[in-house]
Amino acid sequence: MPKRFVVTASEFTDLPRFPVGFELAEALTAAARQLHETATPHSTLNTAVELAVRLLPGAEHAGISVIERGNRHRALAWTDEVVRSAESGHDGRVPHPDREHLWTTPVVRIEDSEAGGGNALSDLGLRSALSLRLRADRRRLTVLTAYARKPRAFGEDATHVGRLFTAHVGLALDSATVREQLTEAMRTRDLIGQATGILMERMNIDAAGAFESLVKASQRENVKLRDLARRIVDAHGAPGGRGVSER
Repeated sequence: MPKRFVVTASEFTDLPRFPVGFELAEALTAAARQLHETATPHSTLNTAVELAVRLLPGAEHAGISVIERGNRHRALAWTDEVVRSAESGHDGRVPHPDREHLWTTPVVRIEDSEAGGGNALSDLGLRSALSLRLRADRRRLTVLTAYARKPRAFGEDATHVGRLFTAHVGLALDSATVREQLTEAMRTRDLIGQATGILMERMNIDAAGAFESLVKASQRENVKLRDLARRIVDAHGAPGGRGVSER
């Protein structure tokens, strides 16, 4: 299940609603600062959907999702349950298939979801959508979409602001991802170091021998080195615990 975020735009009362001109530059600077202050990629996405509703002209709701090849969708963040349904697919229906064009273009606009007989968006009362590509590779897209309940809500101004904003979101998301990876790497290094020390003491061997024993046990048990190290450390701290077999 994707991590759930339900947020309200009122948390960003210091930002002007739908800024223009010099006010827009100031608002984007403030938004970028708030995005880069987030601690994890999840909180970056959470903040991004909040800010999108404040900054994009016409936006009433916003969500971020991943689109995989084959038109599979997975919601990552949303401002409310209506958007969650829109991002995930309502009643099993494909959520606004026009977003498939984002594989080849950075922006897709839906002027009126009821045109041509309606679709999953119109069923939810969402008439307009502005989808902007955040990330793309050969297998998946990460997309931010703003929604409105009236038709033709998003014009060129919204598209312009949206592209500027998603550039900031993309940079902040990359930065948060790197920070999370570095933090995890440090934690993993410390954990493996602790496990190696435990094996050195338990087996009366040097550090190289202890690490080799840990690697062999990881391969033998088909367990990630990090997870095996955590088991050894946890077992060492438990009364009478001995962890894994080091044969």
